[in-house]
Amino acid sequence: MRLQGKTALVTGAASGFGEGIARAYAAQGARVAVADLNLDGARRVAGEIGGIALGGDVSKAADVRAMVEGTVSGLGGLDIVVNNAGWTYSRQPSLDVEEEAFDKVFSVNVKSLYLMARAAHGAMKARGGGSFLIVSSTAGLRPRPNLTWYNATKGAANVITQGLAQEWAAENIRVNAICPVIGGTGLTSAFMGMEDTPENRAGFLATIPLGRFSTPADIANACVWLAEDASSFITGVLLPVDGGRCA
Repeated sequence: MRLQGKTALVTGAASGFGEGIARAYAAQGARVAVADLNLDGARRVAGEIGGIALGGDVSKAADVRAMVEGTVSGLGGLDIVVNNAGWTYSRQPSLDVEEEAFDKVFSVNVKSLYLMARAAHGAMKARGGGSFLIVSSTAGLRPRPNLTWYNATKGAANVITQGLAQEWAAENIRVNAICPVIGGTGLTSAFMGMEDTPENRAGFLATIPLGRFSTPADIANACVWLAEDASSFITGVLLPVDGGRCA
């Protein structure tokens, strides 16, 4: 049990990468708070893994504080945060993206990190340290065209990772980012800008040397390692989980 005795809060955990991370954490002995805007989905996952479900919008300060407080009161503390919740608009020429979509992608992908950092820092410090993880993207390392504003949010997430890693190291709070390549999630069609079909996937697969999309298990395995004691000297890392896309 690589995470025995640890408590984790995973956002966006009702489906996709977040669900995979929550399940992997529970399988490794962690107590898991499953947080999602979709509370019914969070309850389903929490019920299946023996965790607790928390609803809320990661771009709202009061909701984020409630997620942290609910984790601490419900599970006894906070050792691991996985900032997984994210959003994108449909892939399109960047000048065609409406202002509302621009504001939303920055609120969900960037402002949420600011809010969670403020809300979770004290609880993690009280535990003597911990692991603050950000699910970023290869989009912040090697941007694809027609997703410029989304790419920018992930570039910001990467810089936030490295900045907080420096600031929080003295408190033994490690900050790392996982950078997945495109995967089979609820956002896949939006990333592609077209229907998710084998034919439409072909162009994206051609850019991934290992020849497949990322899976929730791929991301979860990286998140387990970055949360366990075996990686206690790792902080400020932007870890591509990308089948060689950024090599």
